[in-house]
Amino acid sequence: MYKSKVLVGLVLLVYVLFTVFEFNGSESLAFNLDYLITPLIALIYMFFAKRKNIFFTLFILCYSVSDLMGIIIKYLPQNEIVNLYDIDYYVGNGLFILAYLFLVIKISKSLSLYYVLRHFKIHLVVLTILNIYLVYVLQIILVPDIGIEVENGEYYLEMIYNIVMLLLLSAALLNYFYRDNKKSLYLFIGSLCIVFSEVMQVAYFHIAQRSLLNFISTTLTLVAFYFFYQQSRLLNELNKEEKYMVME
Repeated sequence: MYKSKVLVGLVLLVYVLFTVFEFNGSESLAFNLDYLITPLIALIYMFFAKRKNIFFTLFILCYSVSDLMGIIIKYLPQNEIVNLYDIDYYVGNGLFILAYLFLVIKISKSLSLYYVLRHFKIHLVVLTILNIYLVYVLQIILVPDIGIEVENGEYYLEMIYNIVMLLLLSAALLNYFYRDNKKSLYLFIGSLCIVFSEVMQVAYFHIAQRSLLNFISTTLTLVAFYFFYQQSRLLNELNKEEKYMVME
């Protein structure tokens, strides 16, 4: 218990220092501290979470490795033959995509596909239309800013990233409708925070590099992982249909 409190205190200290350096204009230090937060949270989960889910574990590991890789590559000497920043871009984003996919699988495993298709038809239609529109808007923002052409790999990587991210939010929302308990609520809030964090990150990198945007993005990520960690300590309660099936 004492060690877990020390690690939690360390996470909060790193977050406070990140905030100070971010608004003081020390971008390099703020970058390092920002990318250390998730790996520290991963340590807390790995060592102190009593109930570990394999897919949630893979999610938090992939997410943390991607962040750590960003710090490591930043301090490696540049090679004229191999562009390390390209490796960071493709491998790092690939790990984020894998992380979100593992979380989608973790959420989807507790859903009844038959029940969702039967009772949430309108929800599915609305979510599909909304997701298509949001992916379209995000691609419009990204393409002119970074000069991505449609035939380039970057374009499709960004598209897959956005699709998986919104798929996570949709799965979490449907899971909350289906389960309607504290665990599903925490999962949805965590997913919502992490998606908004990604949107703030897009705004920071491609619209206006303002410290406030990066601060909001990091804060939302921290809040997201808080709720993800809290839900990992809870068990899913049976919903009304499942209780009825058990009684039968």
